Amino acid sequence: MRRDTIFYQLFQQSPTLLFELLPQPPDRANDYVFEAIEVKETTFRLDGVFLPPTTSGIIYFCEVQFQLDELLYERINSEIGIYTYRNRERFSDWQAVVIYPSRSVEQSNTNTVRELLASGRIQRVYLDELGEVQTLPIGVGLMVLTTLEGDVAKTEARRAIDRSAGDRAIIDLISTIIVYKFGNLSRKEVDAMLGIELEQTRVYQEAKAEGESIGEARGEARGEARMVTRLLSRKFGNTSDRFTERIQQLNVSQLEELGEALLDFSSIADLESWLSQN
Repeated sequence: MRRDTIFYQLFQQSPTLLFELLPQPPDRANDYVFEAIEVKETTFRLDGVFLPPTTSGIIYFCEVQFQLDELLYERINSEIGIYTYRNRERFSDWQAVVIYPSRSVEQSNTNTVRELLASGRIQRVYLDELGEVQTLPIGVGLMVLTTLEGDVAKTEARRAIDRSAGDRAIIDLISTIIVYKFGNLSRKEVDAMLGIELEQTRVYQEAKAEGESIGEARGEARGEARMVTRLLSRKFGNTSDRFTERIQQLNVSQLEELGEALLDFSSIADLESWLSQN
């Protein structure tokens, strides 16, 4: 499961989410900026860096660790040392947060970093100890959702959708998490399983917004055609020019029918068959 991608999206959407995990969030937490930074000229890469709004603030380094790594803390210490050496003027102090699914995957031998851990500079978060998904803030709940499996994951995903208040970014992220967990299911099958309507997804909304914008400038039919073409490209990859030209010749009513019909298409042959009948 590509958890790094999911956590990156979570922090990108809401940088303050990290501070919901900490007992003492920093001042002006809402003003922090999240970045994923590669430490140049090394093989190190920091999962996330939360930059303070002023140079007198604390910088936060974040690491999401779902697999056992017996040199994790040594690596983090090295990465932070290099970053601090090169960017010392950007902050006054630092903290690190390591997010684990549970204590079972934490590094066992910490002799070489025991003073560092004892100092509190590195705070450890165990997702399975935070509580039930539905009792947590929605962003933290999605972090915990990444640790769940099977029917439990499905149930909590549906509950999270109910709590999302229709937020398309959250709904799309929930769907993404479940897609990664159930690799044998398509995105369409996962959305159907979770009760997500096409109109709720980010892809549809982006395509619709683009279609509406183009429709205002060039006419409703052309805007609808652009939206349908984009949805088809998302579903089957780039379609050939002959299909694009045929779609552009359809009227608004036909384009609306095609937009609904493509939900049931399983291959490009279904598109060709539909076009031949319309």
